[in-house]
This record gives sequence, C-alpha cells and structure tokens, in this order.
Amino acid sequence: MNKELIEALNVLEKEKDISKEVLLEAIENSLITAYKNHFGKADNVKVTIDRETGDYHIYAEKEVVEVVEDPVTQINVDAAHEISKKHQLGDVINVEIKSKEFGRIATQNAKNIITQKIREEERRAIVEKFSGKERDIVTGIVQRVNNRSISINLGKADAILNESEQVKGEVFMPNERVKLYVVEVKEGTKGPRILVSRTHPELVKRLFEAEVAEVKDGVVEIVNIAREAGSRSKISVRSHNANVDPVGACVGVNGARVNAIVDELRGEKIDIINWSENPAILIENALSPAKVVSVIADDEEKTARVVVPDYQLSLAIGKEGQNARLAARLTGFKIDIKSESQAKEMDDFIPDNE
Repeated sequence: MNKELIEALNVLEKEKDISKEVLLEAIENSLITAYKNHFGKADNVKVTIDRETGDYHIYAEKEVVEVVEDPVTQINVDAAHEISKKHQLGDVINVEIKSKEFGRIATQNAKNIITQKIREEERRAIVEKFSGKERDIVTGIVQRVNNRSISINLGKADAILNESEQVKGEVFMPNERVKLYVVEVKEGTKGPRILVSRTHPELVKRLFEAEVAEVKDGVVEIVNIAREAGSRSKISVRSHNANVDPVGACVGVNGARVNAIVDELRGEKIDIINWSENPAILIENALSPAKVVSVIADDEEKTARVVVPDYQLSLAIGKEGQNARLAARLTGFKIDIKSESQAKEMDDFIPDNE
C-alpha cells in the first residue's frame, strides 16, 4: 500500500461518492479477516493505515513467555529481545506481522471483502442520491424498450418505466431524452431499483415548477391537479401576491410557458383555472372552457348542480364525459350538469350562482 492506493480511494470518493474512510476501514477489516483465515483467530490483532501515505501495519498482541505453546498469542523471550531488549517475561507486546506471511487463499478472501464493500458502498451512495429525488423529476436517456417496460439511464443508475406508468400512445426510441417523475427508490439484490412515471399528476406540477419561476418561488401555488395522462389535465392555481395573476404566470407570454410543458407531455392539453374558496366559483372555473349559467354547491355533501346554456352542454360534459370528470376530481365535488332546457323542465333553473 502506498500513495497510489490513497489516490485511487480519492477517485472513488469523488466519482462514485464512496467514503474513503469507509473503504479504509473495510481494508483494515479485510486484513484482520485474512489474518484470522490464515492463523485461525484474530482476537489479538489490530491494523493501522496511514490516511495520508497508505502505509499499513498489522500488529498481533503476544505475551512474552519462556516456552511458546501458542505461537499466535505467545512469543519467546529471545524473539522478544530481538524486537527490544526491554521486553521481559510476562509482558504483552505488539509484534508486527507481514501480510506476505498470509496464505494465497486468505489474501484472495481479503480482496473479495474489499471488492464487495466497494459494491455495497456504491449501491448505498446511488440509493441515497436518488432517494433525495423521490417525488421529483429527473431527465434520463432511453436505453432499452421491452414489451412491457422501458429501461432509462439516469447517469449513475438505471430506472424502470413500467407499462402501468407509461402514457398510452407514447413511443420512445433508444437514446431519446425524456423527463420522468421518480415514484420510488429502493434497494434491490442487484442494486438500487428506481421506479419512474410519465402518468403521475405530480409530473405536471414539477414541470410547472421547473418552467414557471413564480411557481418554483411559491408566489403562485398549484392547489390541485386532475389528470388523464396523454389526453388532458386540469390544474387550479392561486396567487400569494395580489400583483401576480396566477393563470397568466403559468400560461406565459403568448403561451410560451404552458406550451413548453405541453410539448414535454407530447401534446397533452392543459387547462389552468383560478382556485377559489367559493365552491360554486371553483366549479364554474373548473368546467372551463364551457360557459356556466348557475351553480348550486353543497359544501357538506360535496355535491353540485350546474346549469349551462343548451349549446354548451356537450362542451361542459366533454368527449366521453372527460371535462366533467376532470372538473369533479379537481374540485372534489360530484357534479350534476344540466342544460337550461332540462333545468326548466325540472323547474331547477337558478339564475345566479350561489
């Protein structure tokens, strides 16, 4: 061991985020294990490694005796005097052991211990790094596209985009860059297992945080998100600054900000609405782009009756009920939508929001 070892450990620490001290301790333990494998026991052994030079020493504590019965724990007085004339019978002294005295198998086992420790620490460092990115977005490069999952390289680790987390219709090619939401990071038998998503509603939120400074700074708050991945999302926003329009901030000049997110989501439509403490106003906003005549909301029952112009009924409900369904998820209300004609027939027409 010499400075080359220390330099190698410094490189591992920098490039793989593995603690040099942890590796040095692993080397110390491996040397003790090698000693034990060769001599049968190592209760009386200690190892020291100079953290600057890499020089190391292995010492065995041995009792100075007249007649040696156990060479592992005892040393005769003549041999002790070769180390120092001061040693006397009954003294316990440190006797340096040269690692070349270890057998080949013991030495190989020591190497295996060090290699295993490096792998364990590398996995730990990766898990620790990406655990901090749970519930956040990362950018990866598509590696392999299988029948049901996609392997994505995140730099020091690979992530798995399962079929259930893929947006129907999205097709990825190898080496393509893609943004993903990190759902979970956990240790596996073969290394860290990172699960990512393209369908999670929080992906939309994180993309807005990355694109819109006001959202990132907390001036504009995304209150809720309702999403049908690949098709449409609705988000409700509010401002904590009276001088900042939350919808305008998210849309951007000429729609630049929201369009950048739509492009990242490959054309998924995004409706941005003003959040309101008034359930009726919130529901009216959530049904955008449809126009609303009236809303009666029961805050306790979480139900609402909505009346829209006859020509707006299909728009309010949306294709296959999507607009109404997303509005219900966004607001938390069960919404019953009727046209003005239907409401009049049922004597249920309310001229103003309540």
